[in-house]
Amino acid sequence: MADHRFKPVTPLGHDAPHSVTLGPVTITEVVDTALASLAARLGEAKATADIAETAGIPLPPPGKAAKGATYGAFWLSPDMWMVEAPFATHEDITAVLKPHFGEAASITEQTDAWARFDVTGADLPAMFERLCNFDLRANGPGSATRTVIEHLGCYVVIRAEGHLSVIGPRSSAASLFHALETAARSAF
Repeated sequence: MADHRFKPVTPLGHDAPHSVTLGPVTITEVVDTALASLAARLGEAKATADIAETAGIPLPPPGKAAKGATYGAFWLSPDMWMVEAPFATHEDITAVLKPHFGEAASITEQTDAWARFDVTGADLPAMFERLCNFDLRANGPGSATRTVIEHLGCYVVIRAEGHLSVIGPRSSAASLFHALETAARSAF
């Protein structure tokens, strides 16, 4: 009988998250965050907002991200957000969220669909002006947007001054990481 023990790998195919430092910038693969999309159902926007507030899930306005004690979120579209939580306690994030929202919202597991790379360092705008049309100089911490990087639909979330996350399709993680590395080398 065959042994079918599966070994988890990161989106880049490694045993542990990969990181590279290029000049003043470090690009790190992040695998400790669970993701789920949260969409208020028709006519349930207020109920969804009330439930989220009670559960400690911030629901930021368009173009924004927010962090609470356990949950973080960024805006996706009207009445829809990507919710983030620690993977260690929310591996099955939909099972954790669904009892809170019941029939008021649709919740879809997103963790394995996306790859997240945190970029930290000085002068990130110089790097990102080579990558996408999200103007980091005009947007500060707590800003988030969907943009295109290397022909891939990605989210960029500014976590703090000198720290942002790029979230792109897991199936294209290597291409996205390469684009980030190339832009860092070009800028610095």
